Amino acid sequence: MICGADEAGRGPVIGPLIIAGVTFEDDSKLIEYRVKDSKQLSNSRREELAKIIKKIAIDYEILVIPAKDIDDMRKIMTLNEIEVNAFIKIIKKLKPDLCYVDSVDVNEIRFGNNLSKEIPYKIKIISKHKADEIYPVVSAASILAKSRREEEVKKIATILEDKLNLPLGSGYPADPITQKFFRSWLYKYGKLPPYTRHSWKTSQNILKEKNVKKIDDF
Repeated sequence: MICGADEAGRGPVIGPLIIAGVTFEDDSKLIEYRVKDSKQLSNSRREELAKIIKKIAIDYEILVIPAKDIDDMRKIMTLNEIEVNAFIKIIKKLKPDLCYVDSVDVNEIRFGNNLSKEIPYKIKIISKHKADEIYPVVSAASILAKSRREEEVKKIATILEDKLNLPLGSGYPADPITQKFFRSWLYKYGKLPPYTRHSWKTSQNILKEKNVKKIDDF
């Protein structure tokens, strides 16, 4: 049994990090459905494939790590370590013989070794950069992770946007829509929005801007 594992939401300043894993006997059905990296798919095609993958997979697991938990864990570990632990949880639950993973470490071999040594049974792990573009089973995991991440962001947007009458945007730091939303929220409420990753540099920089403006008022 083979497994693919991937993440979505590593970089955003708001919302959860999602890790997904999915198992199949082989990747023939995924090739038949022309499954590919989630970033190469339209929203509608990604949602369509996410439903198909859940139906045809032997099993799948999706782990949601909220922003607050990310902040708490980053006090004692790196983001890479957080992801290693999350991948391990997914793999332990699915118990594949062979697992392909999209390495989040610059050293893909180290990432694979860090996973292997924490799995309490014999397993072969193939860790590659851009594995979601190479292996259909990792593409399938990327689709499940991205689809769930978008669901979570939509929920957050529904809660927050009405309070400002502004769009939240993608949640990524470079998104000007997200930047405007954050600054507007901070101006109105005096604090960062709920579901924000406070440990991110973007959050800290926006708070610094607010403090500088306060000093300039004197």
